[in-house]
Amino acid sequence: MLSIVIPTWNNLAYLRLAVDSIRRHGRVPAEILVHVNDGSDGSLDWVRAEGLSHTHSPGNIGICFAVNRVAALATQPYLVYLNDDMAVLPGWDARLVEVAQRLGERPFSLSATMIEPGAGKNPCAVAADFGRDPAGYREAELIAALPRLARDHWLGSTWPPTLVPRALWTEVGGYSTELSPGMSSDNDFSMKLWHAGCRVYLGLGDAFVYHFATVSTGRIVKNDGRLQFLHKWGISQRDFDRICLRRGEPVPRGALDAALAGRTLDAADRTALERAQRRADWSLRLKRANRIAGLA
Repeated sequence: MLSIVIPTWNNLAYLRLAVDSIRRHGRVPAEILVHVNDGSDGSLDWVRAEGLSHTHSPGNIGICFAVNRVAALATQPYLVYLNDDMAVLPGWDARLVEVAQRLGERPFSLSATMIEPGAGKNPCAVAADFGRDPAGYREAELIAALPRLARDHWLGSTWPPTLVPRALWTEVGGYSTELSPGMSSDNDFSMKLWHAGCRVYLGLGDAFVYHFATVSTGRIVKNDGRLQFLHKWGISQRDFDRICLRRGEPVPRGALDAALAGRTLDAADRTALERAQRRADWSLRLKRANRIAGLA
């Protein structure tokens, strides 16, 4: 039913927790597929000892190459991209699959909701601190608290854990490697889905994972993903999220059917898109002029 792909980079304690949580809390059949970057911390040996299907690179090849490489091993109809610093919670997978099956053959992108100790005002996450690392993770307390943490569903599914039909992943070519090591690659993937006809981007407010956050991103030299997105698509990432995806907009439980009908752009949306594209063009022209002036 699910192919769960997990890229990891010398985060053995987090990886072990992620895999253990999938095994204990999974409700639907799933294969766990891991790409190990480097693995000198023992994670490669551990993955082999656990008998997990995996791919490996001697060094860190970034999120885009890693998820594409390991996703090639997937055999199930739905593909889930999960970060190694996430621990899934009871019912997360069954709820995602239930909604996915309602959508049938239509293209879609679904997310579980992240519970994060540092979520702040992120409208797509729940702010709650149940530990900052695997050693301090208070899973039993978190599970007991889940009923009060449930929230409205939300529009704009982009961030992992993300579930898409495996055929759709293949159709758009997975993640775009020109965005390595991976900043803005989630948004770029969503734009590729949009061009493939996807109009359902939905986060479920009653399917949860715990996300420790920023375990690996602090160790990399980041690409300027926002600028790359602007060049590639002729619109800013922020405007795409706001106009097309309406990221973070709540979907009350009773309005789920309407959300599953998909996003339709009205006249006001199309006008907003035209303005956003003109702003993007002006911004790119200004950046080019500044570059030329700097070289003069």
